[in-house]
Amino acid sequence: MTLSHEDSIRLFRNSAPYINAHRGKTFVVMFGGEAVLDPNFPRLIQDIALIHSLGMRIIIVHGARPQIDERLSFRDVHGQFVDALRITNKPTLECVKDAAGSLRSQIEALLTLGLPNSPMHGARIRVCSGNLVIAKPIGVKNGIDFEHTGLVRRIDVEGIKDQLDDGSIVLLSPMGYSPTGEVFNLSHEDVATQAAIAMKADKLITLSEYDGLYKVDEHESEKFIRTIELQTLEGLVKENKIVGEITCLTAMMAAVESGVERAHCVSFKENGAILKELFTRDGGGTLVLQNHYEQLRGAVIDDVGGILKLIRPLEESGALVKRSRELLENEISQFTVIERDGMIIACAALYMYPEDASGEIACVATHRDYRGQNRGERLLEAMKAKAALNQLKRIFVLTTVTGHWFLEQGFEEKSIDTLPPSKQQMYNFTRNSKVYMLELD
Repeated sequence: MTLSHEDSIRLFRNSAPYINAHRGKTFVVMFGGEAVLDPNFPRLIQDIALIHSLGMRIIIVHGARPQIDERLSFRDVHGQFVDALRITNKPTLECVKDAAGSLRSQIEALLTLGLPNSPMHGARIRVCSGNLVIAKPIGVKNGIDFEHTGLVRRIDVEGIKDQLDDGSIVLLSPMGYSPTGEVFNLSHEDVATQAAIAMKADKLITLSEYDGLYKVDEHESEKFIRTIELQTLEGLVKENKIVGEITCLTAMMAAVESGVERAHCVSFKENGAILKELFTRDGGGTLVLQNHYEQLRGAVIDDVGGILKLIRPLEESGALVKRSRELLENEISQFTVIERDGMIIACAALYMYPEDASGEIACVATHRDYRGQNRGERLLEAMKAKAALNQLKRIFVLTTVTGHWFLEQGFEEKSIDTLPPSKQQMYNFTRNSKVYMLELD
């Protein structure tokens, strides 16, 4: 689908808050050797270069398993795996070094591309790679010597930081070096995870043949996951209810568990998937995080503008009573909001009548793009909890158009004379709002 001129402008404007939010942040981008073989790979590298040009500090970690297998087959060397780990003998290590070196050159060449018709014309991106990963041998496990297969012992944080500060993209291969001068074959997910943790990266971005992660429901159907908290994901993994690329899943869980704020999984096959994930509100892949990025909280004075923008269409339609900015500023402590990536997408207020042990729920609003996903129910539960905390016995609402929804939530239609006396005196007979009330336990 071709975007119109207006759509392109709107898209660019809408991406601006994310560009500002991400500028100066450190991202570790991880992909396996399978991604390099995909026809979309040159565009993927161009997108990573574009992200770097927008001010993000990029560390790329690549894998090389299919390229190593290809070289082993060409040299008629038999590859051995135990528990999904490659046993790296000396002939295999030569194939590892050959594959990793070739891939590094290929990626560096793509990042250097600056032809007049290419997206990164004139960018002049510098790429740094080297002995930035210190490794140790796995050794002998269950009687099996893994020889030159290793684990990350340490990441050269200062060395990487110097290169990032100098404006370079850092490229890490699935190899590490020991103080004794040995070379070890590493898993790229181990390198990416440890790099993200050591560098205190803001994001780990994993690239997968899948669009992200999928949850297997009770009907054995797969449902795409856009956002999931680590604790919930761990539970689903234990129940074998997750479908996705295992290397990405392992890296994301380990990174988030060790303090990386957010880990993403997006497709390396879809053109522009990484840009969609980073620069649009809903993204295009799966986000794993410690705390839900839709935060339900009490409103503060800085939220006034966002609330006014949210409720204005409902005020214009007559569904809500109009509120001035001054009134909203004075009553801001009564409001609870749901914030998503800095945007207020839902709100509700609770006005208390302590003399009657009751409270009025008012100004319930959800952004039109986020309706139908239980946000209204979340707000109502928060209002009920707040009312109970203040020892209120009932809550009520006056509405002209949403009565059925409140009935579905357990409210009952009541007469005007059931309202607190002070509220009865303020009742607007012109609006002719209906009264719905819920007794609290």
